[in-house]
Amino acid sequence: MKFTFKLILFVLSFSTFVGCKKSENLTVKESTDSKNTIEYASGLSINKYEGYSVVTVSNPWPEANKNFTYILKEKNGSIPDSLQKYTTISVPLESIVVTSTTNIPFLEMLGVEKSLVGFPHTDYVSSEKTRKLIDAGAVKNIGQNEKLNIEQLIDLAPNLIVTFGIDNNNPMIDNLQKSGLNVLIQADWMEQTPLGKAEWIKLYGALFGKEKEAKTLFDEIVKNYNDAIQLVATQKPTATVLYGSMYQEQWYVARGNSWVAQFMKDAKANYLWANVEGTGSLSLPFEKILEKAKTAQYWIATGSFKSIAEFENSNPHYSQFDASKSKNVYTFESKLGATGGTIYYELAPSRPDLVLKDYIKIFHPELLPNYTFAFAQKLN
Repeated sequence: MKFTFKLILFVLSFSTFVGCKKSENLTVKESTDSKNTIEYASGLSINKYEGYSVVTVSNPWPEANKNFTYILKEKNGSIPDSLQKYTTISVPLESIVVTSTTNIPFLEMLGVEKSLVGFPHTDYVSSEKTRKLIDAGAVKNIGQNEKLNIEQLIDLAPNLIVTFGIDNNNPMIDNLQKSGLNVLIQADWMEQTPLGKAEWIKLYGALFGKEKEAKTLFDEIVKNYNDAIQLVATQKPTATVLYGSMYQEQWYVARGNSWVAQFMKDAKANYLWANVEGTGSLSLPFEKILEKAKTAQYWIATGSFKSIAEFENSNPHYSQFDASKSKNVYTFESKLGATGGTIYYELAPSRPDLVLKDYIKIFHPELLPNYTFAFAQKLN
């Protein structure tokens, strides 16, 4: 399928301008009949109208200075003149390229994984279902995120490329668009709440004409997550927790408003840096970590360690912590796919209910006696 790059119409005669004003008024009127279907995600809104939907992606990267609006046009749908300036994407899609492993579960949950025709660095993909498609040659390796193979993408001619930016300078995205390829910038990685990340499945529901299925799947995740919260509702957060590992003489701990910290809060654990404002991570010297967390009861380590011995051998300082001495160290990163991809990084954002249950199993094992970890593993 060939692509048509959407040009912004900016030369208007007086009569056309008047007609445009009428369309804008109509759009305002229509907007009263449409409600944003997004409840938890802060960087996404989807408003559905007769024949089309308006998708807005805000805060696509740190300190972003613009939002992105996309019009999802259904077959035989009519787009108001006031929206013609935005990128129009014909839906439902038949083929797609995504550039983050976190997108793979959304496709599989909706049963549209066979529409995936390209992915950068396919070894990172862990899902068995999508790995079979990769091994069969149905999903092409299209390079790396910063250096996508544009010639190959033009040859693949996907209906849409879903990618992301890390700052206001995105030459690769610009080059894709200049080549006539439809590009949608996604920002699920910027979400800091567990349910906010998972709700981006609704974007894929809208792209593939599976809005109802996406809502049903997400509602079930919300229910499971809230049920897990109720499970620990009467528990006190007495378990003290250290998070992270050393990297090049620095220790990166999750800030109090981060995705990771929210899980520990909801699991009723006393995360030692929960009061540090902000999202993302905080860099601290080892001495500060040891001073505050030497006696922490639990340690959620970062890294794909398999045993306490391997863990302590990676850094001699680790043996100074009580959690290591008592062999109370866990990691969420030890389970790998067939080609080395980390399953947690791929699946966890779309299944926060499983992540929360893992944390509850760690801190309050008596509440989930028969539960098997989805991601976490205790280092033996």
